[in-house]
Amino acid sequence: MKTSADPVHDYLAAVEREGSALPADRRQELVADLAEHIEITRAERPGTPVGEILAELGDPRTIAATALAEAGGTATAGPGSGTPSWSTPETPARRGKVHPLVPLIMLTFSLPFIMIFPDPAGSLFGVLFRVLGAVLLCTSVHWTAVQKTSGVLLAAVLPTAVITSWNLADVPMSDAAAIIANLVTFALLAGVATWLWRVRRA
Repeated sequence: MKTSADPVHDYLAAVEREGSALPADRRQELVADLAEHIEITRAERPGTPVGEILAELGDPRTIAATALAEAGGTATAGPGSGTPSWSTPETPARRGKVHPLVPLIMLTFSLPFIMIFPDPAGSLFGVLFRVLGAVLLCTSVHWTAVQKTSGVLLAAVLPTAVITSWNLADVPMSDAAAIIANLVTFALLAGVATWLWRVRRA
């Protein structure tokens, strides 16, 4: 069996083949979006192997199954073979239904929530916002595993560790220094949220 010299063409052809049950316009839109994402990623990360970029996108069968689930169908195993066939069930397929903005907003604004309501209850709600935002980010279908891990580390684990260490050290800090530290932390959270929004999957 001959293999094309263009792995991107092969990948997009596989997505189109696996998504044959999708409406033609939706299938073409899906392939076009993937092609655009690949092109942008290659421009932003020159020298990155194409195979690595395609691996980050995921398996063509999974992408097609997700697209079909969003259209109201799901993938089931074809009779007698390992090839999936497509059907539309009475109940929608289980998938991530949370808008990608939700975890990003929760992670970003957990800090201002704590600043506005510094009492124990406010701090507790701020921490819960951060934890829930991290959970929603990790369970979302809009990011790769690497992107999720980076987002959680930078937007949840790192700020929490720094704030906790500072409080335990009980180092006196002027109001101006505290405001600067909070602004720097908020800038970090906003920057991570912006990055995650830009690299999200459609």
